[in-house]
Amino acid sequence: MATQAGTTVPVSASASGLPPRDSRAAWVVVAASMVGLAMGLSPLPFYTIGMFAPELQQEFGWSFASLMGSITVQSVVVMASGPVAGFAVDRYGARRVALISLVLFGLTFMSLGLSSGNIWIYYGQWVLMSVVGAGTLTATWMHTVNGWFEKHRGLAIGIASTGTGITGFLVKPFAAWLIGTYGWRNAFFVIGALPILIGVPVVALLFRERLAEVVKGVTTAVAEPVVEAGMTLREALTHRHFWIMTFAFLLIAFALTAPTPNLENILRTQKFTLPQIGAITAGFGLSVIAGRVAGGWLLDRFWAPGCALAILILPAIGSFLLSRPEIDATQATLAVISLGLGAGFEFDLLAYLIARYFGRRAYGTIYGSFYTVIAFGGGMGPVVYGKVFDTTGRYDMALATGVGCLLVGGASLLTMGRYPSWKQDAG
Repeated sequence: MATQAGTTVPVSASASGLPPRDSRAAWVVVAASMVGLAMGLSPLPFYTIGMFAPELQQEFGWSFASLMGSITVQSVVVMASGPVAGFAVDRYGARRVALISLVLFGLTFMSLGLSSGNIWIYYGQWVLMSVVGAGTLTATWMHTVNGWFEKHRGLAIGIASTGTGITGFLVKPFAAWLIGTYGWRNAFFVIGALPILIGVPVVALLFRERLAEVVKGVTTAVAEPVVEAGMTLREALTHRHFWIMTFAFLLIAFALTAPTPNLENILRTQKFTLPQIGAITAGFGLSVIAGRVAGGWLLDRFWAPGCALAILILPAIGSFLLSRPEIDATQATLAVISLGLGAGFEFDLLAYLIARYFGRRAYGTIYGSFYTVIAFGGGMGPVVYGKVFDTTGRYDMALATGVGCLLVGGASLLTMGRYPSWKQDAG
């Protein structure tokens, strides 16, 4: 918006000289978002805790369940910090929030290397990390990517979201090498430095929001994000679309997140050896990347709720295969790839649905609210699966429940109806 003689006037993209949507400048932002997301709170702790847990257990005698509890701690804290971070993005801008959060997240992750053996201090470090790192979550990056695209929005979201899959593919062997060569404490320091040394420079140089510029004859005191149409959070809360998506993503997040930290143990119950498990799970990170890109491509071309059900059938099949009494290595590999494809698609779908059904007026705040839902479902999933295993010695009942959650969650999205029409700025 711009002011002239005390009157507020809208600034269109064409009038202000903004690069057009879907332009080369927009794809640069996608690349920066991919790197920023890869260096953030969502993938780094989740994909490295399995590597650090045996070292911490040996060093301090903590139980494996206690160590996995850090993921639950993160999920619970993100339920509160996610919406706050989304509000900050809407209020202060995604770039500023991202830069501050990347630095603070990196420092708090590094602090885990100073652990002294007190599990409660360790949990406290995870709490602090989950608060200050919330600005690196998906909402920050998708808020800006959505604003740069119209025709190729789904594909752009998918490519930007591959950051988590890239981290999942690369950071596990990197962490293993660091731990084996330099010890677990130094490994925490090095991995924690990545958001600062890689994420911050890339975001500072390449991550840009669509900012209104000065129009001839009209001045602005401060450049600000172009205001777009859409619902406020209060308006969204009164709409049936919000509650349909809440129900659906609670089930979807539960069923997609629960198997991931339990995957190695699930395969152990199927009598696979450790080398076999390593080979079977190697493709998970790559399938997450494939799920993000392919899902984004499909969202640009087909009705998103229909795409959701079609793609979620794949991880449902994967969970079903893993629930069988006996499977061979080929079936197990297909199951793991199917789970990865579903996990990769989940956040693309959420980002796309919010933009299409609620607009971008309060995108960050609304996304943060849904991230609370995902954090709750995703935080409970691994615990429930672990409890079932502790009780029965198997995962078949839990996995069967996951199949039902995926199918019911995907089918419920079919009731969303047509996309609303949101007025866009020029360009």
